[in-house]
Amino acid sequence: MTRNLRKRPQTALRPIWLAASMLAPLGSAQAQTAAEADNILVIGQQSQTLTRPDATGSRLNLTPLETPASIASIDGEAIRARGDMSIAEAEARAPGFFNVGNPGNGGTALAARGFAGQGSILQLIDGVRLFPAAGTITFPTDPWMAERIDILSGPASVLYGQGSLGGAVNVIMRKPNTQRTEFESEIGYGSQNTFHAAAGLGGPIGERLSYRVDASYRRSDGYVDRGHSDSLALSGTLRWATTDRLTFTLREDYGDQHPMKYTGTPLVNGRLDLGLRHQNYNVGDAHIRYRDNRTTLQTDWTPSDSISLTNLGYVLTSKRQWRDLESYCWVGANGNCHNGYNYSPATPGNIYRTDNFGIGHDQTQWGDQGSATFKIPLSGNISTDLVVGFDVNSIALTYSNDFGSDVQEDSVTPTGFNPGLFYDTQGIAPRYRTQTTEYAFFAEDRLKFGDKFSLITGIRHENDEIKRWTRTYPTGNGGVDAFVFDKKLTNTTWRVGGVYQPVPTVSLYAQYSTGTDPLGTLTTYSSAQTQFSNATGNQVEVGAKGSFWGGRGTATLAAYRIVKKGLLYQQTLSSPIQQVGQQSSKGIEAWVSLNLPAGFGIDANGTVLKARYDDFFSGGVSFTGKAPPNVPQQAANLWLRWDATKQIRAQAGLRYVGHTYSDTANTFRVPAYAVVDAGLAYAVNRHASVDVHIYNLLDKAYAQTTYNDEQWILGRPRSVDVSLRTKF
Repeated sequence: MTRNLRKRPQTALRPIWLAASMLAPLGSAQAQTAAEADNILVIGQQSQTLTRPDATGSRLNLTPLETPASIASIDGEAIRARGDMSIAEAEARAPGFFNVGNPGNGGTALAARGFAGQGSILQLIDGVRLFPAAGTITFPTDPWMAERIDILSGPASVLYGQGSLGGAVNVIMRKPNTQRTEFESEIGYGSQNTFHAAAGLGGPIGERLSYRVDASYRRSDGYVDRGHSDSLALSGTLRWATTDRLTFTLREDYGDQHPMKYTGTPLVNGRLDLGLRHQNYNVGDAHIRYRDNRTTLQTDWTPSDSISLTNLGYVLTSKRQWRDLESYCWVGANGNCHNGYNYSPATPGNIYRTDNFGIGHDQTQWGDQGSATFKIPLSGNISTDLVVGFDVNSIALTYSNDFGSDVQEDSVTPTGFNPGLFYDTQGIAPRYRTQTTEYAFFAEDRLKFGDKFSLITGIRHENDEIKRWTRTYPTGNGGVDAFVFDKKLTNTTWRVGGVYQPVPTVSLYAQYSTGTDPLGTLTTYSSAQTQFSNATGNQVEVGAKGSFWGGRGTATLAAYRIVKKGLLYQQTLSSPIQQVGQQSSKGIEAWVSLNLPAGFGIDANGTVLKARYDDFFSGGVSFTGKAPPNVPQQAANLWLRWDATKQIRAQAGLRYVGHTYSDTANTFRVPAYAVVDAGLAYAVNRHASVDVHIYNLLDKAYAQTTYNDEQWILGRPRSVDVSLRTKF
């Protein structure tokens, strides 16, 4: 398994412009309208719709029924009602998506359709891509801030660029209510001394202005020793509709996280020892912190009913810090570990610890994205919708580490040990910096033939340039930068798809799309990678979507095959970089939602796939036919709900994830698991609800993902959280 590198920086808090004047509407609330009187507190709602326009699957603002691709949408209210505590947890409930987050990737990495990691599953905020650094993204993570999460399965390069062959997830942030003032809050407490408090306020300020402000704080003692974590998320939005056709939206987001400093539990003789379930083998002064600050300005102008233009400019700063002793293994009778680690002297039965990594990231991403959409009637019942646009990004990264330090390694007893302190003989300092520039032009068209058939095509041409400098510290000098390389990459991706609607509520579709994945991460491109080009791929997908039973049921079904060529692989940080000939996956995904009589409802989805290396030789060994690491081959989500009365809702969920492997040779198998969650919500009145969430009801000990071979990151044990939610 590739060992996860940490990335870290420090953040200067850019002032959050949540001005006190924005809260003025509280003291001058408008009289309650009929719409407000009908506002009954939501205690959970259906998480999918096929008829709401979804900008993630197409820039033409098509509905899922009109889009030749697999799209899922998870409503923010449903996320909060189910008790999901992070964005990644919520995303893992979508068909075919898996949470493979760990501290090394910011806790946000996903797997989908046979591909895993930030280089294959693209992360977006409000349609704007995030550029990972060394495989890490740390924003956004708090589900309180999400209006919904849109998920596109399969290649998204034609829409958003390289790094999306497996799919893309788009977090749509909460927007101001332009019609009335609203206030929401939540406060909760639970197992592991877990506490959460959040509030949001927004509404109109006069006829043309509207606003929204949100804050969310979380803390927990964690489920392992020294497992403390806490986070703070803030946001503010000001919307100014100068006319009915021209709108400006200014938004500021800030996140400050101290995640649990836990990088996994070592197996004992190849098995999980439940006696070690709550042990944390990191050092006592370990440190992890992520700080992100994002400012955006969006302009929307509709000069006529047939033309609309939009532009979004932004700046995002990310400063991350890691200081950990992060790799562990159980010492066998021969004095060595099963996963290949060796340490002498090591007492059999003890836990060997090593890899003292101190890493820092100081990353700033600027960008601007603009597009123009045209609705053009052609002749008779034939019309076309066309969007053309550009996407420009610039990312400056300074990467700090202490990789020149003497190695820290020791052997401790499995329990009752002294965690010790972090050992560093070099110091964490900037070692290199990069400047990444990306610009792209794109176009998408929908040619509609009457009410039944449409043809959707798209193309994107992208240019990337990465410059790298190394920094050395000669005696008596504060640091000298030396230019290393200037690498340029170019790719063009496209897709074509058709949608046939025999009736307005049913769609049959097929599509062919191409995609591009970077060789690792663009922003941390190394000299060893410059000899290679981008990995390329393509997908064939067919499917069906529809609503039935008078709109009380919806379902989707998709079958696909993806082929990726020329990808790179690196076993460890010190291993040589190798180019894999071909990797492929094929599978089926299905989803169904039913609103049944007597207040019952079902949301269920599942996937079965086969992901394999088709052509991979390394060091004289063939890995052809092996499954890629950290990629489950089966998964299912089931969520049952029962509205016993208008005030009471009971719900239960089952999450099943098939087995994976942590290594390329498929030697180290990680077993499948099934976790049951449950909840009960009671609406005290139209404005307040008491929620009880039970996580991991059967107290299953399972590996959510891995950090090294035979080092599992365990999921949360059985826990109970109680919260009070209000909405006015």
